[in-house]
Amino acid sequence: MDAVAESRPVSAPGVQARLAELRLRSHRLTAPARTLAEAADHMLAVQSQEFWGGRWALASRTAGSPTIRDVDALFDDGTIVRSWTMRGTLHIIPARDLRWVVGITGDRQYRQAAPQYRRLGLDGATLARCEAAVRAALAGGGRLTRAELFDVLRGIGVDPADQRGGNVLYGLAVHGVVCQGPVVPRGSGVTREQYVVLVDDWVTQSAPTPSDPVAALFRRFVAAHGPATAEDFAWWAGLALTPARAAAESAAAHLVEVDQGVFVAPEVAQADPDAPAVFALPSFEEYYISYADRDALCAPEFRAPIGPGKNGMVRPILVAHGQVVGSWVASTAVGRHGDEPVPELLAPGAATASEIGAALERYRAFVTG
Repeated sequence: MDAVAESRPVSAPGVQARLAELRLRSHRLTAPARTLAEAADHMLAVQSQEFWGGRWALASRTAGSPTIRDVDALFDDGTIVRSWTMRGTLHIIPARDLRWVVGITGDRQYRQAAPQYRRLGLDGATLARCEAAVRAALAGGGRLTRAELFDVLRGIGVDPADQRGGNVLYGLAVHGVVCQGPVVPRGSGVTREQYVVLVDDWVTQSAPTPSDPVAALFRRFVAAHGPATAEDFAWWAGLALTPARAAAESAAAHLVEVDQGVFVAPEVAQADPDAPAVFALPSFEEYYISYADRDALCAPEFRAPIGPGKNGMVRPILVAHGQVVGSWVASTAVGRHGDEPVPELLAPGAATASEIGAALERYRAFVTG
């Protein structure tokens, strides 16, 4: 680990390169974790509304050549789970951290969805009936596919159509009742679904709730994403700015303030001298999506082709020397997931064809392994 002792004003020459260098290490891209479980623990929550993408995000931060099957094994043994931990968006999170994180973010997520629940006729009494039925169906360590859960809802007269079923699942998840655990087997191609399980049955060991949970969440965010600000944290965690700033103030004594309001962990893992200069990272990648201000790592003219677009999508990214320089596309369809990914370089000359090819080949080895 490399201590970060001195303050570096963000206006100093070379600050953009320094920021990128520290963030690449904090994200464990140039300083990869030894194992997938360590990568998940370090990142705490990795956006994963596209299931393949969240799994590749963990593998991208892990030494060696982990495969998608290796990540799936961690879901199957209960090390990691997937749930709506923040911003109304699915994330992969260590199972032991699920309860205390959702304890911070769940009520706010649920309140923000209130207009949708009213539109769908999902009042408190209806949701209570749904919870009772789902708990009964999952009791004793049971598991349900999404389709099977929707059948349970039909059985009590709740039509899952018009996104009603998905919203019931979301409401149960943000209240800490269920999560998505083991991976549903698939005969060929990339696995793409998980079983719904009861948190009380599946998450057998939970980390103690910190004495100051929001400050603890800020420290974990900075350790995995720093240098970062309270504004970045508010965006990432889906919290209001006032409690985010209060959390930063409470946590400041345990962090290094490299400029006014810009924090990094006191020790950041040292970069591997053999780390590549170019990374092919997934859609909704934490290195890009986690910040209120992304201009330091992505030229403003690249924001439109990368996203978020009008549909909320964020494309997979090519990162060279810490800067977003392009995108790429690959299929996860049956019979096509082994096809070569196709790059789209937005900054000609930012990376060589061999560097980009090596980054994309690592992904292809991951998804076909």
